[in-house]
Amino acid sequence: MAGFFFLLLMVLFSTQVFAAPVKHKPAQSRAQTQNKEARERMKNRAKLLAKAKKRVAVVPLTPEQRIRQAAEKLASRSWNRQQLAMHARWRPGYFGGSERLLPLATESLMAEMVSPRVEETIYKVIHRLKQQLGKPYVWGGQTPDQGFDCSGLINYAYNQLLSRKLPRTANGMFQDSKLKRVNQQQLQRGDLVFFSIKSQDKADHVGVYLGDGQFIEAPRTGLNIRISQLTDNYWQDHYLGAKRILTEEAIL
Repeated sequence: MAGFFFLLLMVLFSTQVFAAPVKHKPAQSRAQTQNKEARERMKNRAKLLAKAKKRVAVVPLTPEQRIRQAAEKLASRSWNRQQLAMHARWRPGYFGGSERLLPLATESLMAEMVSPRVEETIYKVIHRLKQQLGKPYVWGGQTPDQGFDCSGLINYAYNQLLSRKLPRTANGMFQDSKLKRVNQQQLQRGDLVFFSIKSQDKADHVGVYLGDGQFIEAPRTGLNIRISQLTDNYWQDHYLGAKRILTEEAIL
């Protein structure tokens, strides 16, 4: 019996001596692993969201949505006019020291009220004009296939939307008593801007004001339809006046 107990003690002693020590992971290492896994999950989620956004189709605005936007712009302009009336002595600063830029700086505040129907027509006209960008100037041209001269471009963009057709020439439009004359500081998108380049007392060039001091034009032979800066010295030196076409009474 004593030999049996002695053998049992020897077995237990050898097991403790030769057994491999158990290593325990420190708590900090486990936390780092969990944080890394969390970051990977967040990264994968961001990738999935990005893919989902790419799959969303960009739907163009419907006419009703554009009219709603126009109404919102109208309300915003009305609020701006109220603010301007409350501060009648306020004057905006100069742009680079040039007083000629001052009228264009306040156009959004001084603009007349525009109905949603007129706003929609302005949108159509400007969209139609911008589709012709890059096409050649052609004297006498008035179609996309031919090319355009300055007044031909105006006729093409406007006449289908007006109850009364415009005169064919730039000076004819400028002299048309039924078109409302507007000051430069009151320019709105869609207004015609006239220039006297080769003659002193009549309009021999016309473009369409786009807002933000820009207008679109068919310039001259050898050049393409383009957007120009009304505030440039050249155009200010030759500026003759402006007329408003798009009113409630004029559009179809």
